[in-house]
Amino acid sequence: MKEDRPAEEALVPPGAAFFPVPDPGKTRKFALVLVPGFTLLAFSSAVEPLRIANQLSQRPLYQWRVLSEAGGAVASSSGIKVVADSRLAPLDRETDLYICAGNPPSAAAAPGIVGAVQRHHRFGGRVGGICTGAVALAHAGVLTDRRFTLHWENQPAFAEDFPDLAPTEGRFEIEGRTLTCGGGAASTDMMLSLIASDHGTEFAAMVSEMCLRTVLTGVEPEQRSSLAALMRTRNPGLILVAKLMSDHLEDTLSLDELASVVGRSRRHIERLFMTTLGVTPSAFYRGLRLDRARNLLGTTDMTLLEIATACGFSSVSHFSKSFKARYGTLPTRFAHQARLSRSGMSTG
Repeated sequence: MKEDRPAEEALVPPGAAFFPVPDPGKTRKFALVLVPGFTLLAFSSAVEPLRIANQLSQRPLYQWRVLSEAGGAVASSSGIKVVADSRLAPLDRETDLYICAGNPPSAAAAPGIVGAVQRHHRFGGRVGGICTGAVALAHAGVLTDRRFTLHWENQPAFAEDFPDLAPTEGRFEIEGRTLTCGGGAASTDMMLSLIASDHGTEFAAMVSEMCLRTVLTGVEPEQRSSLAALMRTRNPGLILVAKLMSDHLEDTLSLDELASVVGRSRRHIERLFMTTLGVTPSAFYRGLRLDRARNLLGTTDMTLLEIATACGFSSVSHFSKSFKARYGTLPTRFAHQARLSRSGMSTG
């Protein structure tokens, strides 16, 4: 339920903890645009650090408004609706405009949303993307030659739609007047970074503590655990081979080529995989390619041939057989169910 207060008023809630900010400067303003399917976690993780900053300082450091393209309530990915303060309209350049998105990512590509980003950026305003909000920024043309990111789950599909744009693996990226994050808890990381820039690292650390986050921004730079953590090993040779595999899912490398790069014999690599992971190098490599294929099937409308090619399979039949062996269903059926899910239809 939303609290009734003037849109121009910054919320300064009471609280027991206090951290003085003697020279706060002007109130920094945010407009958060919700698109259908936005993630509640990413949205609240962006807003709460701002609220806590105001509460700790007992100053109106930050002001935020919630907007939607048409006004009214917007359903999140969990089905919970959030009521917007007003409909999307031109903003003053001092307001940061953030697109809060989720699944499907295509919701962020609505013409009204993209147009608002283009207009705001053109007139000197800061624009941001939360979770898959970077899709709107990409369509608006503001990510060229900029570091940016979005949620790792959606990066493969994004790369297919925007082959000239390369998202980073960072939890968030801030470059000039563009700000993006992977969503989830990374929204908090991004806001803590802004708070540190505005009011100092000590104050930001206190906000982090209030969020029950004992690790401040910068210590966990990537969205996902490293390959070493995923495989529960710190063997540098194994990690390097796995990284090479991950970087060459379409233009696959032979085991001899992999062994040559890391300066080991083919037999040594085979023994290393079997001893550490209990699988052959080819099985591990095939699993990486199939995981990417599953992601593309679930998030894009690419054909089976396009996906098979993008994941290094020589034919659709080979791809289909391998996919069924790994996931217990044909890729055609999986893709059909994913399309129904994305369109909001029941598969039962």
